[in-house]
Amino acid sequence: MTSLSGDGDGGSPAEPHPLVCARCGTRAEGPRPTWTCSVENGVRQYFCDACSRENLRAIESRLDSAWW
Repeated sequence: MTSLSGDGDGGSPAEPHPLVCARCGTRAEGPRPTWTCSVENGVRQYFCDACSRENLRAIESRLDSAWW
């Protein structure tokens, strides 16, 4: 018998971390498929719709968020 990952280890399944915009601090209440995900220096960062729109050219130019 096989079990799903996280099952059968005696612990509770991992709770998903709430998304927080790395630029303005907006918290997502649920799944946000329209948010932007960026990996900078090996760290995954999320940006809300408003911050993504305001910095679209910088994102497309592949500038790190420190340059926005």
